[in-house]
Parts: sequence; structure tokens; C-alpha cells
Amino acid sequence: MRYAVLFSGQGTQNAGMLPWLESEPASRAVLAALAQTIGSDWRAGLADEQQRSRNAFAQPLITGTALAAWAALASALDERPAAVAGYSVGELAAYACAGVFTVQTAIALVVQRASLMDAAVLGLDTGLLSVSGFGVAQVLQAQSALECAIEIGADQGIYAGEVSALTAGEHALTAQGALCKRLEVRVASHSRWMASAAMGFAAQLEAMSFARPHAALVLNATGASSREPQTLRRALSAQIDHTVQWAACMDALAEQGVACVIEVGAGSTLSKMWNQRHPEIPARSLEEFRDVAGAARWMERNAR
Repeated sequence: MRYAVLFSGQGTQNAGMLPWLESEPASRAVLAALAQTIGSDWRAGLADEQQRSRNAFAQPLITGTALAAWAALASALDERPAAVAGYSVGELAAYACAGVFTVQTAIALVVQRASLMDAAVLGLDTGLLSVSGFGVAQVLQAQSALECAIEIGADQGIYAGEVSALTAGEHALTAQGALCKRLEVRVASHSRWMASAAMGFAAQLEAMSFARPHAALVLNATGASSREPQTLRRALSAQIDHTVQWAACMDALAEQGVACVIEVGAGSTLSKMWNQRHPEIPARSLEEFRDVAGAARWMERNAR
């Protein structure tokens, strides 16, 4: 059984996500650890638009719920993944899934990450804009004050900047035929605005022990796979203020020879991206299934 796991990032969290999560026995320990950080009523928080997009709430929630969902799914599978990747903040869950550090460490780190990122743009109004239909050069020609935060494909990406530039860019690009959407993220992630956050997070990581992962980890910062702890340490901080190479990440995962891919987290954004880029390797989201047993059966059928 050879499969890959993708951990979702920020922006698709919602009050109805993973409705079976609290009823899964294997999820409970992770949810208890999450509750110590953001409270046990996190679904109520997700119903509040302002709370839902607040970094200090959203990033721990995404990491904790993804790892709780993974614990439930892993308990229904006989084998570990061959390769793992996480999209943006999802990379912390990916590291924990691959055994680099514990679930508790991942949750503690994501709290620090969110705080550092908020501090980096204190007093500024920043965010992210999704743009489809235009390449990076075209987007930056329309609005040079933006930066490419996440490369998804030749004509699709996520752009970071101050809200005034995001608004101007959205209007200009929409007028030219692009499909634009403002994301529920309040910081200019993966861009120069995050330089101080990346530096602070790197200092935190240097004091930690990183284990060698039991699966190939494909890294946001480089778009390549690695199992070397020092490479993993550098990449986890570098992705905060560098462009996420997600298109390259998908290609690197495909090169691992996996037979299928499962997205763990809220929504199905990553599995849809995958199926567009690598339709020969089937991908589905855990959100598509009524329970983890159904997802495990699908993986068993497709991963051999």
C-alpha cells in the first residue's frame, strides 16, 4: 500500500468541517490537546467570521483538527504513508504525521508561529488574494506591490500584500479576465512582510530536536523531498517568508511512486489541485467521506 497524505492549509475551515471528528475515539487525545489552546467550543468559533480568520485561532485549529482526523484515519489503515506534504500551515501537521515531532509539539509550535506572524504585520492591514487565469508575471505587471505567496500552477497562484494593493490588484485583474478571490487570512503569509516571523521561528526551531521522518517529506520552501533533520528545520522556518512551491511539491510527491493521495483537513482544495495536475494518480479529500472507514476502504482499493 503506497499512498501520500496532503494536509490542508488556512482558508477552508468552517463550522461543519469533519462532522464525525469528535465521535472518533482515536481523535480524542489530539482534540483534548487542541482544547487546551483554543477551547473545546472551537466549532462555535468557526461560526464567527472574525474569529474564523484570526491567526491565533485559525492556525492552531487547522493543525489540531487535521492531526485529530489523521489519528482517526491512521487507526483504520495497516500501513504508514510513503510521502507527506502540508500546504502552508499544514506543513506542521505533515511533520508530526511523519514523526519529526509529536502532536503536542506541533500544536505548541503553531501557536508560536501564529503569534510571530501577527507581530510581523502589527499596525498593517495585509492579506492574501487567489488569482486564476494569469501567470505570476502578468499579476505583478498589473499590481507590482504584490508578491507571489504560493505557486500553484502556470496560471494560478496566491498573492500577498497590503489590503490597498490587494484591492487594486483584484479590480485590475478581474477587469482583464482573471478570477480573483480574497482569502480569509489576515496576514501577508509567505512574503517579505514575514521576514521577522521567519527569523523568530528559526530561532525556536534551532532549540528543538528533529527526528528523521518515517516518510518522505515534501517541503514548501523548496518543492523537493527530504528526510534530513537539518534540512527539515531550515525549510519549516523559510516557508514563512518565501514563496510556497506547491506545484513543485505535487510533482515531487508524484515522483515518490504513490498510487493514491488523501487530503486531510477541511475542504477539498488540495485534492482538486492534485487531480488537475496529476489525474493519473487518484486523489480525494477526507471531507468527501461520511466517516474514516469509507476513506480507508477507498485507499485500500487504490493504493496497491
